[in-house]
Amino acid sequence: MSKKDILVTGDRPTGSLHLGHYVGTLENRLKLQNDYECFFLIADLHMLTTHNERVSELRENIESLVIDWLSIGLDPNKSCFYLQSLVPEINELTLLLSMICSVPRVQRIPTLKEKTAQMGDNENYSVGLLSYPILMSADILIFNANKVPVGEDQLSHVELARELSRRFNSLYGETIVEPEPLVSEFSRLVGIDGKSKMSKSLNNCIYLSDNEDHVIKKVMKMFTDPNRTSPDVPGKIEGNPVFIYHDIFNKDTDELNDFKDRYRKGKIGDVEVKKSLAKNINSFLEPIREKRAQIFKNRGELFDIIIEGSKRARKIAKENIEKIKDSMKITFKEI
Repeated sequence: MSKKDILVTGDRPTGSLHLGHYVGTLENRLKLQNDYECFFLIADLHMLTTHNERVSELRENIESLVIDWLSIGLDPNKSCFYLQSLVPEINELTLLLSMICSVPRVQRIPTLKEKTAQMGDNENYSVGLLSYPILMSADILIFNANKVPVGEDQLSHVELARELSRRFNSLYGETIVEPEPLVSEFSRLVGIDGKSKMSKSLNNCIYLSDNEDHVIKKVMKMFTDPNRTSPDVPGKIEGNPVFIYHDIFNKDTDELNDFKDRYRKGKIGDVEVKKSLAKNINSFLEPIREKRAQIFKNRGELFDIIIEGSKRARKIAKENIEKIKDSMKITFKEI
């Protein structure tokens, strides 16, 4: 039996995961964990690049993240759940890669530009934030990952990792695997405000942990067609957040086609369409809620899963960093 390709991906522990995370990456991971040797990263060091004042929340956020993973069906018996800060070889590789990566190259990363712009003063950010794309490359390359699942907005990070692996191999010999991206079908899900992607910081999310009432309230407040002032006015389907969500979560094709037809003709109100959407989202979330309830009964085991996964991840990372340092001629075992 051939050895499975290695896949690396993960999340920052900055709070509960939402439907945007599920559509953009988690659903894909469920399929991938059966076909790849998966390493799922709890990126606590990445969290510090923008939330270093929130360290008191870190342990709770780590637990919340793992609960979300388990509740949607990610399986630590199939994949490796590990904490970034418990694998120090990642930091060591970050330093080594920073020696072969220019500052202008990092500054061309679109998401870095976004993060620094959001801070209001483009010069008032840490070296840690500036170098986080290199840290992300190290996350990937330390395990010699073959595949990295990403949305289109994250492709630039995988391309940097590919460039650094090629540059390293050119300088020091073929040592590091050049990873390939696996692009998600849906990289972004618009938030309930209809203005930008679903984001915790924008408070426009439906969370995987939301109860039935919360979902109903959020859906009923959702942005629709701004030019539609009453149910008898023909409405626009394309780009309408309510119908974007219906396309994903409503499995009743006949009902959905009927809604779209009547909406375009001005023969159905937003309330009827939204009530159906809320019902469908709650149907999707119900088994996740049931799984969460079971996980909470064994909450004390969560960190056992993380510790065991981190031990496994570190064993592999230690082997690979030694090979990398050997290639660079900076291993002095005789000292």
